[in-house]
Amino acid sequence: MTPVLNPASVISRINRDVERSLLRARNGVRYATTKANVGATPRDVVWRRDRAELWRYRSATPIRYRPPVVIVHSLVSRSYILDLRPGSSAVEFLLGQGHDVYMLDWGVADERDADNTLATYVDEYLPRAVAAVERESEVDEVTLAGYCLGGTFASLYAAGPGTSVRNLILMASPVDYSAMGAMVAAVREGRLQPDELVDESGNVPADALYSGFFMLAPTKQVAQYATLLENLWNDEFVEGYQAMSQWSRDHVPFPGAAMREVVDELVRRNALMTGRVRVGTRTVDLGDVRSNVLNAFAEKDNVVPPEAAEPATSIIGRPERRAELRLRGGHVTFATGRVAFNHTLPALSDWIVAHSTELDPPKER
Repeated sequence: MTPVLNPASVISRINRDVERSLLRARNGVRYATTKANVGATPRDVVWRRDRAELWRYRSATPIRYRPPVVIVHSLVSRSYILDLRPGSSAVEFLLGQGHDVYMLDWGVADERDADNTLATYVDEYLPRAVAAVERESEVDEVTLAGYCLGGTFASLYAAGPGTSVRNLILMASPVDYSAMGAMVAAVREGRLQPDELVDESGNVPADALYSGFFMLAPTKQVAQYATLLENLWNDEFVEGYQAMSQWSRDHVPFPGAAMREVVDELVRRNALMTGRVRVGTRTVDLGDVRSNVLNAFAEKDNVVPPEAAEPATSIIGRPERRAELRLRGGHVTFATGRVAFNHTLPALSDWIVAHSTELDPPKER
């Protein structure tokens, strides 16, 4: 029996399809001709050295907890992934919970940074940035939260003598480099040499890094474009997609000397798994970390697989001060998406609060 069509329903569907076609055309032009509004949370530069800058974020929400949270970003990607766009920002979320939030952004490396080593970041930049936080917020301790390779820098710094890190948070930070992806395996096995990646500036160019990350999931971009086309009529979806897509292509050069050390020490020697890492002229023992330590990683991370991040729980710091947070989602679950704001960020904030001092009354910024 042939179903009877409801004329009103048919007209409604036609109108909807026509409206969506118009929205697709409009949003397609916007996507192709404009850049996403990323890193929009108001901030002040409170310290800088060379290309590195320390930002303190502003907020109308009073500060409820001490010590302040200092995010240490990775060297090879843009820090705005953690402040992606208004309404979808990890920084904005933490501010709204009453935390005092800083970001240590390494900037864009050029030929002046080619000789930067691990010691440059761990022994020179980080101590000065932390000292600036303490002066600015009038505190004598910090919560240090490192994202990806930033977690390695934060751990090496926290293990040093006389540091003032009450809490150390690792977010998707690799420890076991034998469990990393194909690009790292090629370097580890000697099929790709560090000097083959360095350009005339003395650094690994951003394009080489993008190509390496792209090869982790070469068919994923096709699927993402198909999803974009399907949802091109949806303003909210397109804005979020555009911001994420922009970040995923927006890598920065990797300083050559630091890259060679990472390859020799962390990749080929897998030194983090031994708990002892050479930094400059000294050897850092990760067991010397006296902070409360949270190792947070995602179960579907294809950049830093859980097998690479999980060992931190048994290596860094004192056993009685370690905690682990397994999360749903992928490498950016700390930054954006429904899982981030429903689960990841609330869990991180709760842990920070549990290991912080509540101000009574809260302090105006």
